[in-house]
Amino acid sequence: MTVASPPSGAGRAPRPRRRRGAVESLLSIVLVLEAMTLFFVTLVVFGRDLLPAGVAWGAGLGAIVLTLLVSQTLRWRWGVALGWLVQLGLVACGFLDPVMFVVAALFVAIWTYCLVKGSQLDRMNAARLRESDADAA
Repeated sequence: MTVASPPSGAGRAPRPRRRRGAVESLLSIVLVLEAMTLFFVTLVVFGRDLLPAGVAWGAGLGAIVLTLLVSQTLRWRWGVALGWLVQLGLVACGFLDPVMFVVAALFVAIWTYCLVKGSQLDRMNAARLRESDADAA
């Protein structure tokens, strides 16, 4: 008689979720909102025949996917740098439709604010965590 071995994951405690910082959370929200905006930009570019249909949809959907991928890399400094490149790309959309210069300016302002405030929150949270660790010791 053979005894079945437990599944490989049985008996182990689940791995705790990684804590996301305020910068990562806020900037990923901004990038997801930009991805949604890029969908509407794609519709405008297609509807106004600013580019051939295949180019408009290909570039638009590619930009959306790229933006969503960048939103998953924000835990690293190079991910934040890629986010700045996304902002630059959004500004470049203004050359297709000048209204996008205004939209891009708003998103760059939101991105910058979230980066600054998120950094402040992360520093405050780290100090609070160090203080509570010192009190516990």
